[in-house]
Amino acid sequence: MSILISDLTEVAHAMADAAGDAILPHFRARDLDDENKASDGYDPVTIADRAAEQAMRAVLADRRPDDAILGEEFGAHSGSSGLTWVLDPIDGTRGFVSGTPTWGVLIAVGDVTGPFLGMIDQPYIRERFWGADGRAQMRGPLGEHALATRASRPLTDAVLFTTFPEVGTEAERAGFEAVARGIKLVRYGMDCYAYALLAAGQIDLVIEAGLNSYDIQAPIGLIEAAGGIVTDWSGQPVHEGGRVVAAANANIHRAALDILAGHL
Repeated sequence: MSILISDLTEVAHAMADAAGDAILPHFRARDLDDENKASDGYDPVTIADRAAEQAMRAVLADRRPDDAILGEEFGAHSGSSGLTWVLDPIDGTRGFVSGTPTWGVLIAVGDVTGPFLGMIDQPYIRERFWGADGRAQMRGPLGEHALATRASRPLTDAVLFTTFPEVGTEAERAGFEAVARGIKLVRYGMDCYAYALLAAGQIDLVIEAGLNSYDIQAPIGLIEAAGGIVTDWSGQPVHEGGRVVAAANANIHRAALDILAGHL
């Protein structure tokens, strides 16, 4: 398995490189157009999203042609190997079109039980986070080093992130706010970068709702490799998406679930 993990990690790096090359010419471009995919609200997609996913799929076609693919922009492609790559070419397109560097390229690979390798890449600030098989790492402007999630602490000393202040439905927002009331610091709007910070030991919790599988599989693979826990709000597997609790350790995960239990 370790040889397979090494091979798959090398492919993931190649995919992230290709995606970054496709995206960066469009980031903060004055003439960037976006298309709204949502019939109600705003869910943008850009030429950069599509170009990045095409670039990653081209790497897989060359190096892993028997693997299945699930991507946000181009859907599912069947495979015969038993492995599936789950891709979000730009997680945080709202941030991307706004010029903030909190978006990222999400790459995961796994089997029917869920992802076992996850990567979050932010090509503009040149930070890449990846993990598998109980080992997580990052590289950035300060070099490369191992990652580990934060040690246990009380909720009153914890840092909690989510992307949207409204979180989801009214009931889901009420659940989030019930946890947030006992937290030291709450921050918003970080998209996938919040999960990278959790894996890097900077924060304690991310709580979200309404996610798709391509939003969460890469964070699952990364955070679990760094020692954290990612489940739904009832403690069950969440690799198909939905309501997500990502926690640095078992104690803070349990504390959050106990509060959320009254809002399921």
